[in-house]
Amino acid sequence: MCGIVGWVAFSRDLTNQRPTLQAMTDTLANRGVDSRGVWLGKHVGLGHTRTAIIDVAGGAQPMTAYGGDGRVAAIVYNGEVYNFKQLRTELRSRGHRFETRSDTEVILRAYLEWGADCATRLEGIFAFAIWDAARSELLLARDRLGVKPLFYALRPDGVVFGSEPKALLAHPEVRPVVGIDGLQELFATAKQPGMSVFRDMRAVLPGHSLTIGRDGVVDRTYWELTAQEHTEDVDGTVAHVRSLLDDIVLRELEAEVPLCTALSGGVDSSAVSAIAADWRWKLEGERIRTFVTTFDDYATKFQPDDVRFAPDETFAAEVARQLRSEHVRIQLNTRDLMDPAVRLAALRAQDMPTTLGDMDTSNFLTARRIKQHSTVALSGEVADEIFGGYSWMYDDELLSADMFPWVAKEFLQPGSPRGQGRALFDPAFMDKLDLGSYYADHYRQALARAPHQDGESAEEHRMRAISHVTLTWWLPMLLDRDDRLAMANALELRVPYGDHRLVEYLYNTPWAMKTFDGREKSLLRAAVRDRVPRSVLDRVKCPWPVTQDPAYAQMLRQELAELLADSSSPALPFLDLPAARAAVEQPSQIAHQWVSRMNIEMALQFDTWLREYDVELAV
Repeated sequence: MCGIVGWVAFSRDLTNQRPTLQAMTDTLANRGVDSRGVWLGKHVGLGHTRTAIIDVAGGAQPMTAYGGDGRVAAIVYNGEVYNFKQLRTELRSRGHRFETRSDTEVILRAYLEWGADCATRLEGIFAFAIWDAARSELLLARDRLGVKPLFYALRPDGVVFGSEPKALLAHPEVRPVVGIDGLQELFATAKQPGMSVFRDMRAVLPGHSLTIGRDGVVDRTYWELTAQEHTEDVDGTVAHVRSLLDDIVLRELEAEVPLCTALSGGVDSSAVSAIAADWRWKLEGERIRTFVTTFDDYATKFQPDDVRFAPDETFAAEVARQLRSEHVRIQLNTRDLMDPAVRLAALRAQDMPTTLGDMDTSNFLTARRIKQHSTVALSGEVADEIFGGYSWMYDDELLSADMFPWVAKEFLQPGSPRGQGRALFDPAFMDKLDLGSYYADHYRQALARAPHQDGESAEEHRMRAISHVTLTWWLPMLLDRDDRLAMANALELRVPYGDHRLVEYLYNTPWAMKTFDGREKSLLRAAVRDRVPRSVLDRVKCPWPVTQDPAYAQMLRQELAELLADSSSPALPFLDLPAARAAVEQPSQIAHQWVSRMNIEMALQFDTWLREYDVELAV
């Protein structure tokens, strides 16, 4: 779990560029709190910040190694490779000698053995860069689902890269310029794979590697979903899922530092917690630690909204009692959520504003509190995408809307008639972004990329395409957010449901089988029915909680009023001033109408982002 940066310049000597590499590395200090280092060659500089998890004493980076042919390679790496022990055994049989117990050295030696194809052998969550001195080539690679981020900006004579955009922006040749396409990515809730908000900056695509040399860039796809025949019946499929989950969670418990699970009380996180608790007790005789997040008076004064029907903490407590876990209840309040330093840190963690407001802030604070006890947390993320857990997957109106179905749902909500978080922005400004065409064009392209099996029914064809679109246009946004908010607190978030074996298997499982009992996530419920309380199995999906304290909404309106009164605000020219004033002057708005509140959150964050990042809008 780390932060990585680098700079390659084929026409320059970079051995005197330590200050630049150090500045880039320092921007990722929160990703790696245990150590940091910089390595310089003639045409390359690599930087690394480390939070140690495997081989705490011996896995320092940047790391170098020599191959049998005498060539040297250097690596910076972020993530966890869960099959590194098996790979190390294989590499030893091929003559490699190891000086550490780290997975970092395994990746480096795998490259020396198999070259760029080494990525196909790695199982886990990772982003890494390897400089091959003999070939004067840089290899960038990212895990199959894109759990770990990796951004780059091509330069006339090379490339600048890093785990987060802020690292690239610390380089003197990379500026925070945002054009129309970047603003589309900023305001859209369907994110184009590989795009960045900042101009000339891209992300390495999930399942891809880039080789950058003097002759240019080679982009390789080393993994992608394919359509395969599913041959097992329901019982066989349930058993297969159960077996996979047992193996996946066992592998992801590998750590030399304290580990826990994030337990919301939903079936996804409860299943992971239950399996982790079983393994931890069986192998080590220890109880797992679990965490749940709530707010002051949330359980006693909870009011249902359109997607939340009950507070998490009562369900999480029931699971914790059954597991006999060391359960920690994280209780936040409005003072915590409105802390200016925390809100700025949450924005800086993601390098851009989002519509999610206190959902982001509470996630950030949750990671901070968990880090006081643990360095690794297992989460239930990705389960909804692969098992079919979203309500819009079962709504024919939304599925027939010729638009990303979750986007179509936004327009039906009273608080987001213009789209999530956009109600206070100038319609003329929004017209320039033309998000309607953006969504329509990209949705058609996304549907066309979905692999299908021969002989599918119309329903199966539609739902396989929706599953693929969800995995490629919705999930990356969540994974990036999760990684950034957690890693801003040096907490590694692992996602067992994101294991590529499980993703591949369920992509090819018929939709009718995923809903065989007439409910969402039928296969997961069946696979863990003896491990999770019945109340949790029967619970309707609820997303991350939001505060319902009326004081929070009032404080947001007060901040918006101050923004409108500030003639120096860089956001003012882009706001719908009558709509913004109306939002300030309507204190009767119910505090738990969180969708409407997103509009204020986005306007405030947009202003902060323009100021803090000195953004140049090329519109």
